[in-house]
Amino acid sequence: MKAIELIKSLVRFNKPFYSIADLEKITGMSRKSLYVTIKRLTDRKVLEKLSAGIYRPFTAKASIEKAAASLYMPNYLSFESALSRYGILNLVPYTITFATTRKTKKITLEKRDIEFRQIKKDLFWGYEIKGGIYTAKPEKAFLDLLYLASRGLASMDLEELDIKKLSMPALKKFSKRFPGYTQKYLTALLSLYRKRKEEQQLKTPY
Repeated sequence: MKAIELIKSLVRFNKPFYSIADLEKITGMSRKSLYVTIKRLTDRKVLEKLSAGIYRPFTAKASIEKAAASLYMPNYLSFESALSRYGILNLVPYTITFATTRKTKKITLEKRDIEFRQIKKDLFWGYEIKGGIYTAKPEKAFLDLLYLASRGLASMDLEELDIKKLSMPALKKFSKRFPGYTQKYLTALLSLYRKRKEEQQLKTPY
């Protein structure tokens, strides 16, 4: 199959990425011949290698988040990545973080670290489509991170979190569906947050 024919075929399928198995079905080539063709097309910049065994045509414009979301389903963008998008986390995390009901998995895509973090099935909710991918609502993303922190699997830096951007009614409502230890962690965190704010106000000259 010529390069132009392959690109036309990939455009018709309109996927954010293609695995070796995908390309094998589309081209009808043997695995050995396909590897030679892929090497030639990546050298010519017709195909771009995203990760081991994952490629996309040069015409594809899908975001790295959208491509990553297609690799390990089900998932939704959450934790630090979602909080950063909403302006609640004052940092731009290098690792793109998703919630999933499957085992925790880490991959590298376009030289970016992607992490799929496992949560319980009964906590897999509170998301909506944004930018073509499922994304946690602000309060759910915060609670997802809090859930991991309450289990010692993540950390939360109050200095980098703008909690006032969260809806307290939504936060309290959502938190009732989380384990008791996570709810206690939330209570303690909010108490500490309010204490620090009061201390800052006392230090501020009138």
